[in-house]
Formats: sequence, C-alpha cells, structure tokens
Amino acid sequence: MPAQRQLVRLTGSSRRRRRRWGMWAAGTLSFSVLAASGAGWAVLNGVGSSLGRVDAIGGGPDRPADDGASTFLVVGTDERDGIPEATLKNVLHAGGESCHCTDTMMIVQLSADRGRATVVSVPRDSYVDIPAHQDLVSGKQVPASKGKINAAYGMGGAPLAVRTVEQNTGLRIDHYIEVNFLGFVSTVDALGGVEVCSPKPLKDDYSGLDLPAGTSRLDGAGALRYVRARHVDGSSDLGRMHRQQKFLAQLLRQASSGGTLLNPAKLTGVMDTVLRSVKVDKGLGNAELLDFATRLKDVSASNADFATVPLSSVDHPVPGWGSTVLWDEKGAKALFEAVRAGRPLTGPAPAAAPSTAPTAGTVPPEQVRVQVLNGAGVQGLGIRVDEDLRKAGFVTTGTPSNAPGNGPAATRTVIRYDPHWDESVRTLAAALPDAELVKVPNLGATFQVVAGSDYKSPATGPAPAPAAAGPVAGAESGNEISCPA
Repeated sequence: MPAQRQLVRLTGSSRRRRRRWGMWAAGTLSFSVLAASGAGWAVLNGVGSSLGRVDAIGGGPDRPADDGASTFLVVGTDERDGIPEATLKNVLHAGGESCHCTDTMMIVQLSADRGRATVVSVPRDSYVDIPAHQDLVSGKQVPASKGKINAAYGMGGAPLAVRTVEQNTGLRIDHYIEVNFLGFVSTVDALGGVEVCSPKPLKDDYSGLDLPAGTSRLDGAGALRYVRARHVDGSSDLGRMHRQQKFLAQLLRQASSGGTLLNPAKLTGVMDTVLRSVKVDKGLGNAELLDFATRLKDVSASNADFATVPLSSVDHPVPGWGSTVLWDEKGAKALFEAVRAGRPLTGPAPAAAPSTAPTAGTVPPEQVRVQVLNGAGVQGLGIRVDEDLRKAGFVTTGTPSNAPGNGPAATRTVIRYDPHWDESVRTLAAALPDAELVKVPNLGATFQVVAGSDYKSPATGPAPAPAAAGPVAGAESGNEISCPA
C-alpha cells in the first residue's frame, strides 16, 4: 500500500511538471471509458477543454486517401524526467535511460459501419522508411532515410511519427493519442482492477511481474507489470504486444458485461484520471469525441480483431541501429489492405443485414451529382473530366470551372463530399479509385471533383465487387484472447 500512495503523489507532481511518458494501455482505457460515456454525453461534452493537445496530424498531397473509418495512432512514450529513481526502480520497475522514443505503438481503427474495431500492434524496432523532416534539436532539414519506427518520435515529434506510420502502412491516421503510464496505474485502480488469465505462471524480474497460473485480478501496479513484461520467455517484445492485446480484449469484455466502466457513479472519477494521462491531436474536439463515443459504445471483445504486423526477421542487424525487425512484405500488405478495406481480420466479411439504405458502392451513378473543378491548371482538363464522368453515368453540372485559390497546381485528384452522403460518395470513389476523399461538412448533395494532373479516366460500367477475403494470418478475435467466460 505505501507504493500505491507514492504513485498518487507522483501522479500529481508529474501533472504539475507536464511530464509525459507512457504505455499504450492508458489510451485503450480512454477508449473504453469514452465508450461507456456514450450514455452520459454530458461528461464527454467537457472533455475538449481538459485534454492536453499536440499538433500531430499534418496535411499534404501524399497522405493516404480517407477510407471512411476512424483510425487512431496510439503511442506510449518513454520519457522519465522528474520521476524519482527509487520510484522507477522499486515501484515501476522501469530501469535504464529514457530513449525519447515511442515505447509502444498501436493502430486502432473503428469501422465505418460502427460495428467493429481493429487493433494492430506495430513492433517498436520495425526497420522502416522515415520521411524527410526537420530535426527537433538542430532545426535542420533531414532527408528521407531508413530507421527504427520508434525513433521517428524523437527525430520529428508526433507529426513525424504519424507520417512514418502512414507512409509505411498506407493507412490514413485521423487522430493521435499519446499516453502516460503513471495515469494508467491510477485508472486501473479507479476501475476496480482488471482480470487477466494465463495457462502457466508468468515471472519477469525486470518488470516485477510474478503471476500464478489461472485467473488473477490485477490492480494498477500489477497491470502495469503485466503489460510491460518483456522477459517472460523468449518472445520478448512480440510476447509483450500479445499480452497488451489480451489485456485490452479482457477490458472490453469487462466493460460490455456491465462492469465498473458502466457504473455512472464512478464514471466521472475515472474520466478525471484518464484526462491527466492523455494527449490528443488538436482536431479531436468535442464533436469528434462524441462521435467517437457513439462508434465505440457497441464494440466488445466479440467484434474486435487483434493483429501484429507480420515479420520476416526478428533480428536484422543494421549498422548504427543495432538489432531491428523486418516486416514480411506480403503478409504486411495483406494485413493493411484488409484494414483499409474495412474487412474483419478473423474471417470473411459477414453478409449484409437487410436494409432499405443503399449498400456501400451500390448507389447508381445516375443518382450522384458532380461539379468538376480544374485544380491542375491544365487547359481543357475540367471539360474532359466532366465528359468522362457523364459517360460513366454520373450527373454532372456540365459547367466545369477552375478551382479557386492561387496555390500550387494540384497533383492528386480530390473528391470533396458532405459526410451526410457517405454512401453515394463510394460510387464516385469506385470510379476514381486514385482520388483522395475529403470531408466537407455542409457541402450538400453535389460532390466536387477537383481534378489533379494525375487524373485517370474512370472505367465505364459498374465497379466490380470486391473479392471475398478470408482471415488474415495471425489475427485473433477478442473472444479468442480474453479469459474464458
């Protein structure tokens, strides 16, 4: 118990100094708490002004296209300034020096149909392409290079971490969450603990984990040891990521079964604890948080899929970087294609439920109205695009014009659409698969196609239906990895 009191004092001190270092799990707890508050929207309505903010999501023509889902990058940083050495050693079992890097990185996607969640763990030693950027320390421009994915944060902060993930996965990151693992300890305690299970004893002298076989209820400090352990067996970081996924799956099961998270009397206290441990991107305002909660409230372990990026090598030595891990190119491509397409990772896409609403991609082109704008400055391009779309069956205005503004000529074609017409835009996007989708609230029922110099004429006729896909290798459902009921 003295260790518990010391953590409470440290959490307050850390908040005053605005120190941030973390573990992924505080962010996942945030998800569950926010989901629970879908029934208590008044609590969420005050969140925006309380959260720490970071400018993490940038623009640029090279970003992946908007796929309609809500995709979050959740990172836990490894900064230790201001934490007493005795606490690091005896309470948190966190030895060594801070690397000013992302200790853990996770992609969390909520499907566009709001019925499913996908969690992909990214190994922190992944050897990947790091985009050109401005160095945080020297301020100098650094050319694109290769390195460990967890180093991108130290090189260029949250924006470079996001860009690195987008460039290597092809997934568009909509929001960013940076977490604090001291807050995680207090949050788990506020929830009354979380049950975990193991078929064999788990012991790790480095993290302090000493767990018997069977089911155990862990308090905050115990849960922290569980999700941080890397020396339980020979699986190292891969085993740690799998335990993190199991912890999240169990947390989702606990929440959906009517546990502490759904107790309104405790919700406010839990929210207050979570808010001290999380930074989010500047675009995650009140409206986005409320939409986030609405999407999450029906997610449980049964409709959540978990995966880790497939690897071809777990010990690839690189001069200057040491031991790195290499992605299996074919397996990683299949995983991210499935995530981008919104397919379940653990089985074929389920049959659509009967509905009077049009299915994605089935709204006929003759019901889609389009205004064409020439964004490339190429003479005659607007007229050509208008004619192409009309031949493909779309209802064009017949009066193409130049895109407003005096900025540089656009390279990539953009489809601007009102989110209320998210079904119809899929038909237009299928005709122009290389175009970037940009949401423009209150644009109305007429879509805008801003043609760039890379414009390609659409194929005539209906877009082919996507091929049926089976499960992604290595993926598991939340039910598979949570404790037996």
